[in-house]
Amino acid sequence: MTMNNPLLTAADLPSYTAIQPEHIEPAIDAQLAANRADLERLLAANAEPTWANLIQPLEELDDRLNKTWSPVKHLHAVLDSEALRAAYNTCLPKLSAYYTEFGQHEGLYLAYQHIADGPEYDRLDATQCKVIDDALRDFKLSGITLPPHQRERYKAIMQELAQLGAQFSQNVLDATQAWTKHLTDEAQLAGLPESARASARQTAQQRGLVGWLLTLELPSYLPVLNYADDRELRREMYEAYSTRASDQGPVAGQWDNGPVMERILGLRHELAQLLDFDDYAEYSLATKMADTPRQVLDFLYGLAQRAASQAQRELDELREFTQAQFGVEELETLDIGYYSEKLRQHRYQLSQEELRPYFPITHVLSGLFTVAEKLFGISIRPVTGVEVWHPDVQVHEIVDAQGGVQGRFYLDLYTRSHKRGGAWMDGCLARRRLGDTVRPPAAYLVCNFTPPVGADPALLTHHEVLTMFHEFGHGLHHLLTTVDYLPVTGIHGVEWDAVELPSQFLENWCWSREALDLLARHYRTGEPLPEVLYRRMLAAKHFQAGMLLVRQLEFALFDFRLHREYDPARGGRVLEVLHEVRQQVAVLIPPTWNRFPNAFTHIFSGGYAAGYYSYKWAEVLSADAFSAFEEKGIFDAATGAHFRKSILERGGSRPALANFVEFRGREPIIEPLLQLSGIAA
Repeated sequence: MTMNNPLLTAADLPSYTAIQPEHIEPAIDAQLAANRADLERLLAANAEPTWANLIQPLEELDDRLNKTWSPVKHLHAVLDSEALRAAYNTCLPKLSAYYTEFGQHEGLYLAYQHIADGPEYDRLDATQCKVIDDALRDFKLSGITLPPHQRERYKAIMQELAQLGAQFSQNVLDATQAWTKHLTDEAQLAGLPESARASARQTAQQRGLVGWLLTLELPSYLPVLNYADDRELRREMYEAYSTRASDQGPVAGQWDNGPVMERILGLRHELAQLLDFDDYAEYSLATKMADTPRQVLDFLYGLAQRAASQAQRELDELREFTQAQFGVEELETLDIGYYSEKLRQHRYQLSQEELRPYFPITHVLSGLFTVAEKLFGISIRPVTGVEVWHPDVQVHEIVDAQGGVQGRFYLDLYTRSHKRGGAWMDGCLARRRLGDTVRPPAAYLVCNFTPPVGADPALLTHHEVLTMFHEFGHGLHHLLTTVDYLPVTGIHGVEWDAVELPSQFLENWCWSREALDLLARHYRTGEPLPEVLYRRMLAAKHFQAGMLLVRQLEFALFDFRLHREYDPARGGRVLEVLHEVRQQVAVLIPPTWNRFPNAFTHIFSGGYAAGYYSYKWAEVLSADAFSAFEEKGIFDAATGAHFRKSILERGGSRPALANFVEFRGREPIIEPLLQLSGIAA
C-alpha cells in the first residue's frame, strides 16, 4: 500500500484523483514511523547540534508529514464521505500523539536549548533566532517541564481534544444537511429574488424533485431570512438553523454538540492548569499579540461602550419603521434581516439583490486579480493540467516581475453537498528552500457561493465579494512570503490575533470606485456599476454598523469569557455566559431555545478558541494600514510595495507589531477602525 500510495509519492501538488480513503491510514502510519526514526538518527548523529545538522533537516520531517496530511484534511472539509471521515478520525489520535511526543522530546528540547545558549545563536540571522525562540516557547506549552505522569495526561488531553473538535464539526455538517424544505407552491416564495428561486429550483431538480428545495446552507438560508414575505417560512428556517446540532429544533438531540462543548471546555481548562495558567484564555494569549486577558476584555468592552448607544438607536429606528410601515408591534430576531432589508431599500433605494447582476464571478475574479497585481507588482494566470477534487475547482499561479512563480492557489467557490460551510484559506504547501531552488507555496481558497444556474455565471452579492477579497488576502499572506524557514514562512508563526490583518485590509478595495470599475460589470450588458448605485452603496455602507459591531462583540466576549471563567465545579455554563454577555452588549435577545454556540465552529473546531476577539483586534491594524493608502492613493505602487515588503513577505519571521510599525512608522491607533466601521468617535 505504501509503495504506490499517492499520499506518499506525490512529487509536488497532491494527486487528488488518485487519493482513496484506504490510502490514508497506511500513509500516515508510514510517515509517522519514518519521522520518528529520522529524528532519533539526527539526534544520535549530532552530539553538537547546529542549525545545519539539526533544525534544517527537521524541516524535511515537518514538510513531508504536511504533504501527506494536508490533502486528507482538505478533502475531509470539501468532499466528505463516510469512508473518508472514518479514516480521518482514525488518524487524528495518531497525529496528536506524534506532535505531543515531539513537543515533549527531552533530547530534542535540549538540542534546541543548546543552540540557543551556544555561540552559534549570535551568528544566526534574526529569523533563525525567531524559529528557535518560538520552538523553545512551544516546548514549554507542550509540557516539556512536566513530570512524566502529567506529560501522559497532557498527551491524552490533546488526543481527545483533536477527536472532539472533529466530532463537533462533523455534527454541524450533518445537522445542516439533514434539514430541507421542499416547496411546490411558488406563492410561498413570495419576496424571494429570482436568483434565489432559480437556485432552489435547480437544487430540487438535482435531487429529482419538482418545485423548489430550500436548505440550511447560507446561499439558501439568507435569502429566505432577508426577503421571504412568508413569516412562518422564515420562522421555520430560523428555528432549524439556530438549533443545529443541539437539543432543540426539528432534529433535536440527533447530533447534539452540548456534551461535546462541555467536554472540550473541561479539557481545555485542565490543559491550561496543567501548564500553570489560570485558565485557557490566559494560555491562548501565550502565542498572541495581546499580553493579558484584562487587555483583551478592556479592548472589547471599550468598543462595546462606543457602539452601544448607536446600536440601540439603530434598533429603535428599525422598530419605528416596521410599526409605521407594516404595523408590526413586536420585532423578533427572525424579523431583523427581513425588515432591515425593507428599511435599507426605503432609505437608500438599494438591496444586495439589486447589486448581484453587477458581480458575476468571472468579473469579480478578474477584478480581484487586477487589484492585487496593481498593488503588489505581480501577475496572476490560470494553470491547466493540475489535478483537482471537483470539476468546479480552478487553479492559478502568482508570477513575480521577473517571471518566477511565487505561489499557486486552488479556488473552490461553490456550495455543494458534503462540503463544510463558510469560507476559509488553508495552506497546501509552504514555501521551502530546496538546495539552490525555492519551492513555491500553494494555498486552498474555499467559499460557499451559490453555484451558476443554467447558462448564467454565478452572481455574487456585494457581501460575498467582500468574502472573496477577504480569503484572497489570507492567500496573499501565505503566497507572497519570502521567508525560507518553514516554521515562520507565510502564515506560519504569525500571532493569531494578527493573522486577519491582510484579509480584512484587502476588503477595503471593494468600496473604491476605482477598484469597483475593475470588477463590477453587468453579467448581460457588460455595463459598469452605475454611479447612482455606487452612491447608494456608499450611503448604505454603515447601515446598522452599531448593531453589526455589538453582534461581533457578543461572539468575541462570549468566547473569551467562556474560556476565562470555566469552573470545574459548575461546568462550562455555556448558555449562562452567553445570556450574561447578551445582557451586557446585545440590543436584541434571541429566543431561549436559540442554540448558537452548538454550531460555533470557529471556537470549538477551528483555531479561534479564546481568540475570536482576533477579528476586531486585527481590524484595528488593517484599518490603520488602509489609511496609509487613503493618504497616498489606493493604488499607490510605492505604498503597495511597502505593505508587501513589511507585512506580506515577512510572515511570522518577527513579531506582527514590528511588521506593522515598519509599514506605518508607528504603533496602531483605533480611530481608523471607528471611521471605517461607521462608529461615531
